[in-house]
Amino acid sequence: MSIIQPIRGSCLCGGVRFEVDPPFIQASHCHCERCRKHSGTAVCTQARVLREQFRLLQGKELIKVYGKGEGAVKAFCSNCGSSLFGGDWPDSQQISIRMGAFDVDPGIRPQFHTFVADRAPWDTITDDLPQYPERRSGDL
Repeated sequence: MSIIQPIRGSCLCGGVRFEVDPPFIQASHCHCERCRKHSGTAVCTQARVLREQFRLLQGKELIKVYGKGEGAVKAFCSNCGSSLFGGDWPDSQQISIRMGAFDVDPGIRPQFHTFVADRAPWDTITDDLPQYPERRSGDL
């Protein structure tokens, strides 16, 4: 029997550190305007775990939240600006983690695209993953 190791993550400056216990619920690419503006890229790629699988190891005081009550929040490190968490951070039963914040391969790959109706005009999706015009049914 193999022991599953926690997957660690951090922000760019290392002030915020966290770890999660697999398995992940899902991973996806979001093309909504809020994610595009927050990330400065075509998509925000994220993975989700249940709250009890997530541990914030350090940097709680550095995490700032933008957009509470306006849809999925954007939680980031106030020191380096790294995008870290989304969804209803920190209050939801699932934690949405920006996959770029993982320090190692989390072992999960994006499974679908959401909000493709809002994607940037220069954004061309080149993979064969399922595409949803808005939020995927069943997602938070």
